[in-house]
Amino acid sequence: MTTTKDPKEQPPANNNNKQSQSKNGVDGGLMKRLRRSASATEHNLTNLRNRKSTQNLFDQHGNPIDLQQYRKVLDKDENGNGTSEKKLRYRRTQSVTRAEEISNKEAKQRKAQPDRSIHRPRDSLFSWSSGFTNFTGLVNWGFLLLCIGGLRLGLENFLKYGIRVNPIDWYFFLSGRNEGEGHNALLLIIYSMVHISLCLAVEKGLALEIISEGLGMVIQISNVVVLVCLPVVIIHLKGSAFSIMGATTVCFFYSVLFLKLWSYVQTNMWCRQTYYQRQPRERRPSITLAELKKRKMNEGEEDEDVTKLVQYPENLTYKDIMYFLCAPTLCYELNFPRTSRVRKHFLLKRLLEVLIGVNVVMAVFQQWIIPSVRNSLVPFSNMDIGLATERLLKLALPNHLTWLCFFYLLFHSFLNALGEVLNFADRNFYCDWWNANNIDTFWRTWNMPVHRWCVRHLYIPVVQMGYSSRQASTIVFLFSAFFHEYLVSVPLQTYKIWAFLGMMGQIPLSAISKYVERRLGPRMGNIIVWASIILGQPLCIMAYYHDYVITHFQTALNGTDYQQ
Repeated sequence: MTTTKDPKEQPPANNNNKQSQSKNGVDGGLMKRLRRSASATEHNLTNLRNRKSTQNLFDQHGNPIDLQQYRKVLDKDENGNGTSEKKLRYRRTQSVTRAEEISNKEAKQRKAQPDRSIHRPRDSLFSWSSGFTNFTGLVNWGFLLLCIGGLRLGLENFLKYGIRVNPIDWYFFLSGRNEGEGHNALLLIIYSMVHISLCLAVEKGLALEIISEGLGMVIQISNVVVLVCLPVVIIHLKGSAFSIMGATTVCFFYSVLFLKLWSYVQTNMWCRQTYYQRQPRERRPSITLAELKKRKMNEGEEDEDVTKLVQYPENLTYKDIMYFLCAPTLCYELNFPRTSRVRKHFLLKRLLEVLIGVNVVMAVFQQWIIPSVRNSLVPFSNMDIGLATERLLKLALPNHLTWLCFFYLLFHSFLNALGEVLNFADRNFYCDWWNANNIDTFWRTWNMPVHRWCVRHLYIPVVQMGYSSRQASTIVFLFSAFFHEYLVSVPLQTYKIWAFLGMMGQIPLSAISKYVERRLGPRMGNIIVWASIILGQPLCIMAYYHDYVITHFQTALNGTDYQQ
């Protein structure tokens, strides 16, 4: 008969006990893991919970393990309070690492000294390792300093030029009363109904299969191309008949209409492909009178509160396309999300913001920006780098304040008011672009209607054609650069490429900002984004003003009419 040794007589750390390891193979593996570390994963939690005996369980020092010390933690996790995503550590309450033990002993010895020690290991607050993040006071200081600097520049402007604000001049400028002949801009906007009607008529012909798909697409493409080229031709031929504000309004209106009609045509094309081309037509089977009555009864039982969605080609109406053209979006859908009512208090606040904000922008523009831009002409023409840089920095502050006000008025106040009147529920017109850590993030967040249009109708179709994502992004930037130049050069009748180059320069600037973000952190990347906004715009303004004066007022530069 084989005799079994008493486990109490065995040494605590006997690795040669093959009989015990073969009998408890899983426990032996658990013992080895507990010897290496005092941690337990979710994989062996069940073994620990179900284990009744502490035999052959030892810690990393060879001491027997009493499961009663872990039972409270194990029971707690068994009741559902633990998490399976984290690695749980099971240690004795009194156990610590060697480094912690030494540190605690040293701290106790220093406290026992009679010198009343007050020093301990700490990092300076400006060090990244300190973990300190509350810089509210410094933000307040910077904002106050910015306000004081702006107030000083504003006071200097008042002392030098006096009060230049004149609301009557605003009316003359916005209406173009002293410029142009007649109401050519208004007539050109009304003429756009021809392109809108042609677009709708072709879509109806395609839906009824009166016009072939190829011919219809040729007509639609020609229609939108003529639409965007028409202001260029008319303003170039009849430039003196348009005021600057009128020409700018026409170019902006036709640019928006071009994007909306592109989306309208492409979305209806997707609907046709779904309903007519991909689904084969089948002859409808005849139904009995009883089945027809049953269908009518089922239709009558439908929930009246659920809005019935518009289906293609029921959307091809003047009412539908006119709602889309007025809605604060560039992407067409058959069924837009709608609100249930108009919030009168909200609408009144947005309208007051538009009314007050426009007056503030015009006042800043008339009092501050115009003198700074005019004073930049001579140093910019003479290529005086030092003086031109000073004019650039002086123009940067009022221009940036005007740009921020314009952003708030357009993307928050005006578009929200328009959406409230039309019961348009999607109000995500902008995201937190001010936190952008690189240029790409800024362009994806500051103008959401244009960004969604570019992704939906340009980027994704180009990628589906087989181009890479980088090539598609370059095409998107080329498209955006064209329209930036279109909105500046055509109204001024000064055909340069500064706005185009500025937009294409965003591509290398994007790579630089991403590199800085990776190497120096997101904060430095955000600083580069803000620097490009603050300094890039006034530089473009100075360049276009110089070229505009050279083009249209060359004879006045040498006379006394334009001496400052």
